[in-house]
Amino acid sequence: MSFASILITGASSGLGAALSKELAGPDVTLVLVGRNLERLTAVAEACAAQGATALPLQLDLTDQDAALIQLTKADQTHKFDLAIANAGVAYGRETPELARSTTATNVLGVLSTIQAVEPGMVARGKGQIGLISSLAAFRTLGGPAAYAASKAWVRLFGEAMRGRLARKGVGVTVICPGFVDTPMVDDRTRAQFGASMMPADKAAQKIVKALAKNHARLSFPSGFSLRTWWLSTLPAWWTDRKIRRAARKAARQKGL
Repeated sequence: MSFASILITGASSGLGAALSKELAGPDVTLVLVGRNLERLTAVAEACAAQGATALPLQLDLTDQDAALIQLTKADQTHKFDLAIANAGVAYGRETPELARSTTATNVLGVLSTIQAVEPGMVARGKGQIGLISSLAAFRTLGGPAAYAASKAWVRLFGEAMRGRLARKGVGVTVICPGFVDTPMVDDRTRAQFGASMMPADKAAQKIVKALAKNHARLSFPSGFSLRTWWLSTLPAWWTDRKIRRAARKAARQKGL
């Protein structure tokens, strides 16, 4: 399956920018959504250099009413056959304010995006939706709570949508990456997991292939994915004990 009219949110940097460039090509129209117009324009220009028609759309997805209106209008104009709800935020240390911001972007922003494109796809009887979740959606290892909870919502929402939309000709793929090397990764996480991070362009290639084949779910990298899934199947009291022991060991090794 190939895609000709594509919506990507969170396209101004990181994985969104990598996905935009991976999907760009002749006879492809990309509507690229983000908050930073300067970075968004730079990504659009890079996609245009690959032969695509790339249209930057500056939009704050936490403004649900504006997002729904603008993205619905974009779908009516361009009739998207692929929409990737990629916009998301993550913070190394969550304050109450950052937790609310994370939920607004990662949950409500995704909801506005899907509600804007789903009716048109259903009416046309075709289309593919990609939702960017995370391996943190299965079992968090003590990271930011609002981030993990928001990504769990995205995963379950996408999986429920897949069953509901399948008979209407619309595919849904839930993507659960581990650590991808993007500017969103904080210094602490980079220091701990930097060696195992996947480059954004390689992650984008894997995601596009999964979308083209309408895979139900894509989780990567495989080793970390299997470990996270395994932890999610075990009793919480057991995994909590293991996590606390690992944290104490790491602290001792750092001399803390």
